[in-house]
Amino acid sequence: MLNNQLEYFMKYIKLIIRIAIAVILIQTLRFKFTAHPDSVYIFTEVGLEPYGRIGIGVVELVASILILIPRTTWLGSLAVIGIIGGAIMMHLTQLGIEINNDNGLLFYTAIVTFLLSVVSLWFARKDIPIIGKKWFSAHSN
Repeated sequence: MLNNQLEYFMKYIKLIIRIAIAVILIQTLRFKFTAHPDSVYIFTEVGLEPYGRIGIGVVELVASILILIPRTTWLGSLAVIGIIGGAIMMHLTQLGIEINNDNGLLFYTAIVTFLLSVVSLWFARKDIPIIGKKWFSAHSN
């Protein structure tokens, strides 16, 4: 009985994590797609304006959808890790932690999103084609 309760609890934890990642990504899209001055500033600073801003926005939208579909959660999580990992590196190398007096909000949100995506990928590891069941079947979620 305790095992069933834990499985039930974990099912919802996994769903909440996936929804949180998608919400964070989707809420930033309006800034990217409407050319908000902060978004334009960031992508200009890293030399990717406007194509990088729009292209990364499209990839984030696709990743948000993939992460919500149980069979493709692993792919969405992996995409988010790559995208947000790049954003974190840009903060650490070119942009700085604080952008336009945001007190580091974008940077810390990126850190949280990255960590949630790592957890989401871990939970979905068995769904990864070819290697998932072979490498991770002995371990439980």
